[in-house]
Amino acid sequence: MSGYDLHTHSICSDGTNSITENVRLALDRGLTGIAITDHDTTQGFDEAFAAAEGTGLEIVPGIEFSAEYQGASLHVLAYWIDPADQELQAELKRLTDTRFRRGEMMVEKLQELGYDISFERVQEIAGGGLIARPHVAKAMVEAGIVPTEKEAFDRYISDDGIAYVPKHALDPVRSVELIEGAGGVCVLAHPGMWKGQGSVPDVLIEEMASAGMVGLEVDHPDHDEEQRAYYGALAARLGLVPTGASDCHGERYGYRMGCDTTDAERYAELKRRAGK
Repeated sequence: MSGYDLHTHSICSDGTNSITENVRLALDRGLTGIAITDHDTTQGFDEAFAAAEGTGLEIVPGIEFSAEYQGASLHVLAYWIDPADQELQAELKRLTDTRFRRGEMMVEKLQELGYDISFERVQEIAGGGLIARPHVAKAMVEAGIVPTEKEAFDRYISDDGIAYVPKHALDPVRSVELIEGAGGVCVLAHPGMWKGQGSVPDVLIEEMASAGMVGLEVDHPDHDEEQRAYYGALAARLGLVPTGASDCHGERYGYRMGCDTTDAERYAELKRRAGK
């Protein structure tokens, strides 16, 4: 196995592995490089560079930004951003603060529905890091509310679930501008996963491309072959770099690190557009 896995998560957000464990897993699987893309945080960068030092594994510092379009969540990957950028960090603080309160409110809704679940347990599952919906889902499974985390999402905490609480999130075009301002480049994550089983409208992808977005995540474990072909053609039409990644969350969705990757040629083009 080789190539660059440009979408990974750790315990800094909603993954189950530490950053160091992700680096080791990437090395075990023979990857050339991985991107650190936890939700709305730059927390894991230093650990990643330290863990990969001397191994030859290339580390791409990144974030998966929370955005929203037509009232539904949409995720935007940012690569090679400057973690010291003040406007970037101000937005990340807003996102983190509202995630905490959002988690509290979801638990409050579940309690109002008669379920015995505590926010303290959600915090323990998050390990003191950013609060995300998978942490609430895991607490729901532990409390016997649902048998699986998928059912927690499907019925309760997805965008149209009965315990859903909206969060502060960027407009997608604004996220492109913020990423560029922080010295990074933007790639739209898993465009085939929006509003449950829906797809991000082409008109929005076109608008984001016009605003400076450079790539589209085409090869993703939750895209079928038809979607991969469609988004590959769309990327070609818009002059976007087609990327591939596992969206690895550790144990949460199976240890799928490296199941989809970006090849060396496409990675070099992405890096060139970032001025790296």
